Amino acid sequence: MLTAVLILLVFHGVLGGADVLINHEIRERLPARLFARPEQALHSARELVFATIFGGLAWLEWGGMLVWGLVALALLEFSISLTDTLLEDRTRPLSALERTMHVVLLVNFGAYNALLANVLIEWHALPTGFRVVHHGILTWLLSGLSLLALAWCIRDGLSYWSLGKRIQTERLAAAAG
Repeated sequence: MLTAVLILLVFHGVLGGADVLINHEIRERLPARLFARPEQALHSARELVFATIFGGLAWLEWGGMLVWGLVALALLEFSISLTDTLLEDRTRPLSALERTMHVVLLVNFGAYNALLANVLIEWHALPTGFRVVHHGILTWLLSGLSLLALAWCIRDGLSYWSLGKRIQTERLAAAAG
């Protein structure tokens, strides 16, 4: 069952990365658009959550009470994505491609979490603690996705900060003149 979860997570990371590159970076150029500052903050937070999930499941078995950490990460990701969807609907029109990618990502989120729930029930019965594991190529793929998500988390966080500085500069210029 865990193998299916990991395969779905790899798919999620690849499709999510394609969404970021195609829709956020190339088509919409969100990191350079002032109105996208709140969206960039949400993207940065979500990328940090996925970096943790990808890396945490690639290398670790979460025993006992630690499973609640994964539950919290899944709930946090769902909350961030829901907020992001509502924000996008208020701030910009989404192309059919971007909307379709988001729907597929949401369905995949449900699929991997439904399967992960069964794994977490088993892990909850184990002693509390981490156990190092290796899932072959899936460990390496998820590790790479984790590093990419972390890098993009930093990139979007810096975009959020930079856009804030631009907004502040423009407000000061408008007030001065």
